[in-house]
Amino acid sequence: MKSMKKLLVVAIIAMVVIVCASSVVSAGFFDFLSGTDNSLNGQEVNLAAAASLKNVYDEKLIPMFEEKYPGVKVTPTYASSGDLQSQIENGLGADVFMSASNKQMDKLTEEGYIDNNTNLQFLENKVVLIVPADSNSTISSFEDLANVSGNIAIGDPESVPAGQYAKEALTNLGIWDAVESKLSLGTDVTAVLNQVAQGSAECGIVYSTDAKSTNDVKVICEAPEGSLNTSVIYPVAILKNSNNTDAATNFMDFLQTKEAKDVFTEYGFTIHE
Repeated sequence: MKSMKKLLVVAIIAMVVIVCASSVVSAGFFDFLSGTDNSLNGQEVNLAAAASLKNVYDEKLIPMFEEKYPGVKVTPTYASSGDLQSQIENGLGADVFMSASNKQMDKLTEEGYIDNNTNLQFLENKVVLIVPADSNSTISSFEDLANVSGNIAIGDPESVPAGQYAKEALTNLGIWDAVESKLSLGTDVTAVLNQVAQGSAECGIVYSTDAKSTNDVKVICEAPEGSLNTSVIYPVAILKNSNNTDAATNFMDFLQTKEAKDVFTEYGFTIHE
Protein backbone atom coordinates (compact mmCIF):
# COMPACT_ATOMS: atom_id res chain seq x y z
CA MET A 1 0.00 0.00 0.00
CA LYS A 2 2.82 2.36 0.89
CA SER A 3 4.53 1.48 -2.37
CA MET A 4 1.39 2.38 -4.28
CA LYS A 5 1.22 5.76 -2.55
CA LYS A 6 4.87 6.45 -3.33
CA LEU A 7 4.32 5.54 -6.95
CA LEU A 8 1.27 7.83 -7.08
CA VAL A 9 3.22 10.78 -5.61
CA VAL A 10 6.09 10.21 -8.05
CA ALA A 11 3.63 10.03 -10.94
CA ILE A 12 1.94 13.27 -9.91
CA ILE A 13 5.30 15.07 -9.56
CA ALA A 14 6.38 13.76 -12.95
CA MET A 15 3.18 15.01 -14.56
CA VAL A 16 3.62 18.48 -13.02
CA VAL A 17 7.20 18.65 -14.30
CA ILE A 18 6.11 17.57 -17.79
CA VAL A 19 3.25 20.10 -17.91
CA CYS A 20 5.49 22.96 -16.75
CA ALA A 21 8.23 22.03 -19.17
CA SER A 22 5.83 21.72 -22.08
CA SER A 23 4.34 25.12 -21.22
CA VAL A 24 7.77 26.74 -21.29
CA VAL A 25 8.67 25.04 -24.56
CA SER A 26 5.33 25.97 -26.11
CA ALA A 27 5.67 29.59 -25.03
CA GLY A 28 9.16 29.77 -26.45
CA PHE A 29 8.03 28.03 -29.62
CA PHE A 30 5.15 30.42 -30.21
CA ASP A 31 7.37 33.39 -29.37
CA PHE A 32 9.75 32.13 -32.03
CA LEU A 33 6.94 31.83 -34.58
CA SER A 34 5.69 35.32 -33.81
CA GLY A 35 9.14 36.89 -33.94
CA THR A 36 8.92 38.04 -30.32
CA ASP A 37 12.20 38.22 -28.40
CA ASN A 38 11.31 38.15 -24.71
CA SER A 39 14.97 38.60 -23.74
CA LEU A 40 14.53 42.27 -24.66
CA ASN A 41 11.66 42.84 -22.24
CA GLY A 42 12.22 45.94 -20.15
CA GLN A 43 14.86 47.39 -22.44
CA GLU A 44 14.54 50.83 -23.99
CA VAL A 45 15.89 52.34 -27.18
CA ASN A 46 16.76 55.99 -26.63
CA LEU A 47 16.77 57.44 -30.12
CA ALA A 48 18.47 60.76 -30.90
CA ALA A 49 17.22 61.72 -34.37
CA ALA A 50 17.31 64.77 -36.61
CA ALA A 51 14.16 66.90 -36.47
CA SER A 52 13.35 66.06 -40.09
CA LEU A 53 12.78 62.44 -39.02
CA LYS A 54 10.12 63.18 -36.40
CA ASN A 55 7.06 62.52 -38.57
CA VAL A 56 8.20 59.21 -40.04
CA TYR A 57 9.29 57.87 -36.64
CA ASP A 58 6.37 59.08 -34.53
CA GLU A 59 3.64 58.26 -37.04
CA LYS A 60 4.85 54.92 -38.38
CA LEU A 61 8.21 53.41 -37.48
CA ILE A 62 8.23 53.57 -33.68
CA PRO A 63 4.72 52.05 -33.40
CA MET A 64 5.75 49.34 -35.89
CA PHE A 65 8.89 48.47 -33.92
CA GLU A 66 7.10 48.45 -30.56
CA GLU A 67 4.42 46.17 -31.99
CA LYS A 68 7.10 43.76 -33.19
CA TYR A 69 8.95 43.95 -29.83
CA PRO A 70 6.19 44.59 -27.27
CA GLY A 71 8.62 44.51 -24.34
CA VAL A 72 10.74 47.35 -25.71
CA LYS A 73 9.98 51.08 -25.52
CA VAL A 74 11.47 53.61 -27.94
CA THR A 75 12.03 57.08 -26.47
CA PRO A 76 12.95 59.66 -29.13
CA THR A 77 14.72 62.99 -28.80
CA TYR A 78 14.40 65.26 -31.85
CA ALA A 79 16.50 68.34 -32.55
CA SER A 80 18.96 69.66 -35.09
CA SER A 81 21.82 67.23 -35.66
CA GLY A 82 24.28 69.78 -34.27
CA ASP A 83 22.24 70.20 -31.11
CA LEU A 84 22.02 66.42 -30.70
CA GLN A 85 25.78 66.15 -31.15
CA SER A 86 26.25 68.63 -28.29
CA GLN A 87 23.72 66.80 -26.10
CA ILE A 88 25.51 63.48 -26.66
CA GLU A 89 28.87 65.10 -25.86
CA ASN A 90 27.30 66.43 -22.65
CA GLY A 91 25.91 63.11 -21.46
CA LEU A 92 22.64 62.45 -23.30
CA GLY A 93 21.88 58.78 -22.68
CA ALA A 94 21.26 57.87 -26.30
CA ASP A 95 21.47 54.35 -27.69
CA VAL A 96 21.05 55.19 -31.40
CA PHE A 97 21.96 58.41 -33.22
CA MET A 98 20.53 59.27 -36.64
CA SER A 99 21.91 62.47 -38.12
CA ALA A 100 20.87 64.50 -41.15
CA SER A 101 24.53 64.92 -42.08
CA ASN A 102 27.80 63.01 -41.87
CA LYS A 103 29.46 66.03 -40.27
CA GLN A 104 27.97 65.42 -36.81
CA MET A 105 28.29 61.63 -37.02
CA ASP A 106 31.94 61.89 -38.10
CA LYS A 107 32.74 64.27 -35.24
CA LEU A 108 31.18 61.97 -32.64
CA THR A 109 33.00 59.00 -34.18
CA GLU A 110 36.28 60.90 -33.97
CA GLU A 111 35.57 61.67 -30.31
CA GLY A 112 34.90 58.02 -29.52
CA TYR A 113 31.14 58.14 -28.92
CA ILE A 114 30.06 56.00 -31.89
CA ASP A 115 30.41 52.26 -32.47
CA ASN A 116 31.75 52.70 -35.98
CA ASN A 117 31.13 49.04 -36.82
CA THR A 118 27.41 49.91 -36.81
CA ASN A 119 27.70 53.21 -38.72
CA LEU A 120 25.37 52.95 -41.71
CA GLN A 121 25.04 55.42 -44.59
CA PHE A 122 21.31 54.94 -44.73
CA LEU A 123 19.05 57.58 -46.30
CA GLU A 124 19.20 60.40 -48.82
CA ASN A 125 17.14 63.58 -49.00
CA LYS A 126 16.81 66.58 -51.30
CA VAL A 127 17.17 70.30 -50.54
CA VAL A 128 14.28 72.39 -51.87
CA LEU A 129 13.11 75.99 -52.02
CA ILE A 130 9.61 76.58 -50.63
CA VAL A 131 7.07 79.41 -50.32
CA PRO A 132 3.71 79.58 -48.47
CA ALA A 133 1.02 77.56 -50.21
CA ASP A 134 -1.07 80.67 -50.94
CA SER A 135 1.91 82.76 -52.06
CA ASN A 136 1.83 84.73 -55.31
CA SER A 137 5.61 85.01 -55.28
CA THR A 138 7.40 85.18 -58.63
CA ILE A 139 10.38 83.25 -57.25
CA SER A 140 11.19 80.41 -59.63
CA SER A 141 14.78 79.47 -58.77
CA PHE A 142 17.44 79.65 -56.06
CA GLU A 143 19.11 82.43 -58.04
CA ASP A 144 15.98 84.57 -57.65
CA LEU A 145 16.65 84.77 -53.91
CA ALA A 146 19.15 87.54 -54.60
CA ASN A 147 16.19 89.80 -55.43
CA VAL A 148 13.85 88.81 -52.58
CA SER A 149 12.85 91.72 -50.34
CA GLY A 150 11.38 89.71 -47.45
CA ASN A 151 12.86 87.18 -45.05
CA ILE A 152 14.48 83.98 -46.29
CA ALA A 153 14.26 81.21 -43.70
CA ILE A 154 17.05 78.66 -43.41
CA GLY A 155 18.42 76.54 -40.59
CA ASP A 156 21.31 78.02 -38.63
CA PRO A 157 24.38 76.84 -40.59
CA GLU A 158 26.32 76.54 -37.33
CA SER A 159 24.22 73.62 -36.07
CA VAL A 160 21.51 72.65 -38.56
CA PRO A 161 22.54 70.42 -41.49
CA ALA A 162 19.73 71.78 -43.70
CA GLY A 163 21.14 75.26 -43.03
CA GLN A 164 24.64 74.06 -43.85
CA TYR A 165 23.40 72.67 -47.17
CA ALA A 166 21.49 75.91 -47.84
CA LYS A 167 24.60 78.02 -47.23
CA GLU A 168 26.65 75.67 -49.40
CA ALA A 169 24.20 75.95 -52.29
CA LEU A 170 23.85 79.73 -52.03
CA THR A 171 27.62 80.15 -51.81
CA ASN A 172 28.29 77.90 -54.79
CA LEU A 173 25.65 79.81 -56.77
CA GLY A 174 27.45 83.05 -55.92
CA ILE A 175 24.54 84.71 -54.10
CA TRP A 176 25.36 84.17 -50.41
CA ASP A 177 26.58 87.74 -49.91
CA ALA A 178 23.42 89.09 -51.57
CA VAL A 179 21.04 87.13 -49.29
CA GLU A 180 22.89 86.99 -45.96
CA SER A 181 21.24 90.12 -44.54
CA LYS A 182 17.76 88.76 -45.35
CA LEU A 183 18.20 85.43 -43.59
CA SER A 184 16.01 84.31 -40.71
CA LEU A 185 17.82 81.45 -38.96
CA GLY A 186 15.84 78.55 -37.50
CA THR A 187 17.00 76.29 -34.67
CA ASP A 188 16.10 73.25 -36.75
CA VAL A 189 14.49 72.47 -40.08
CA THR A 190 11.02 72.21 -38.53
CA ALA A 191 11.30 75.81 -37.31
CA VAL A 192 12.20 76.90 -40.85
CA LEU A 193 9.21 75.03 -42.26
CA ASN A 194 6.90 76.71 -39.73
CA GLN A 195 8.22 80.18 -40.56
CA VAL A 196 7.30 79.70 -44.20
CA ALA A 197 4.01 77.91 -43.51
CA GLN A 198 2.90 80.75 -41.22
CA GLY A 199 4.01 83.45 -43.65
CA SER A 200 6.60 85.08 -41.40
CA ALA A 201 9.18 84.31 -44.08
CA GLU A 202 8.67 84.93 -47.80
CA CYS A 203 10.45 81.69 -48.65
CA GLY A 204 12.74 79.10 -47.14
CA ILE A 205 15.09 76.21 -47.78
CA VAL A 206 14.23 72.84 -46.26
CA TYR A 207 14.38 69.15 -47.08
CA SER A 208 12.00 67.65 -49.61
CA THR A 209 10.53 65.38 -46.91
CA ASP A 210 9.68 68.38 -44.71
CA ALA A 211 7.89 70.14 -47.55
CA LYS A 212 5.95 66.95 -48.21
CA SER A 213 4.74 66.79 -44.59
CA THR A 214 2.37 69.79 -44.85
CA ASN A 215 -0.08 71.38 -47.29
CA ASP A 216 0.84 74.85 -46.00
CA VAL A 217 3.87 75.23 -48.28
CA LYS A 218 4.66 74.51 -51.89
CA VAL A 219 7.94 73.55 -53.51
CA ILE A 220 9.40 75.88 -56.11
CA CYS A 221 12.44 73.80 -57.10
CA GLU A 222 15.26 71.58 -55.91
CA ALA A 223 18.77 72.91 -55.29
CA PRO A 224 20.41 73.10 -58.72
CA GLU A 225 22.63 70.24 -59.79
CA GLY A 226 26.20 70.94 -58.78
CA SER A 227 25.27 73.49 -56.10
CA LEU A 228 25.87 70.96 -53.32
CA ASN A 229 29.30 69.43 -52.83
CA THR A 230 27.89 66.17 -51.50
CA SER A 231 24.61 64.27 -51.39
CA VAL A 232 22.34 64.79 -48.38
CA ILE A 233 23.07 61.61 -46.45
CA TYR A 234 21.47 60.44 -43.18
CA PRO A 235 23.81 58.09 -41.27
CA VAL A 236 22.65 56.02 -38.29
CA ALA A 237 24.71 54.20 -35.65
CA ILE A 238 24.71 52.76 -32.14
CA LEU A 239 26.57 54.65 -29.40
CA LYS A 240 29.42 52.91 -27.61
CA ASN A 241 28.02 53.72 -24.16
CA SER A 242 24.56 52.34 -24.93
CA ASN A 243 22.97 50.55 -21.97
CA ASN A 244 20.57 48.69 -24.28
CA THR A 245 22.81 47.28 -26.98
CA ASP A 246 20.63 44.24 -27.71
CA ALA A 247 17.51 46.34 -28.21
CA ALA A 248 19.50 48.95 -30.16
CA THR A 249 20.88 46.24 -32.45
CA ASN A 250 17.37 44.94 -33.08
CA PHE A 251 16.23 48.49 -33.80
CA MET A 252 19.02 48.93 -36.36
CA ASP A 253 18.11 45.60 -37.94
CA PHE A 254 14.46 46.66 -38.06
CA LEU A 255 15.33 49.90 -39.89
CA GLN A 256 16.94 47.83 -42.63
CA THR A 257 13.91 45.62 -43.23
CA LYS A 258 11.88 46.07 -46.39
CA GLU A 259 8.82 47.16 -44.40
CA ALA A 260 10.76 49.96 -42.69
CA LYS A 261 12.50 51.05 -45.89
CA ASP A 262 9.12 51.22 -47.64
CA VAL A 263 7.90 53.62 -44.93
CA PHE A 264 10.94 55.87 -45.35
CA THR A 265 10.27 55.92 -49.09
CA GLU A 266 6.60 56.71 -48.47
CA TYR A 267 7.70 59.80 -46.52
CA GLY A 268 9.92 61.01 -49.36
CA PHE A 269 13.33 59.66 -48.39
CA THR A 270 15.54 57.66 -50.74
CA ILE A 271 17.38 54.58 -49.48
CA HIS A 272 21.12 55.11 -49.95
CA GLU A 273 22.59 52.20 -51.85
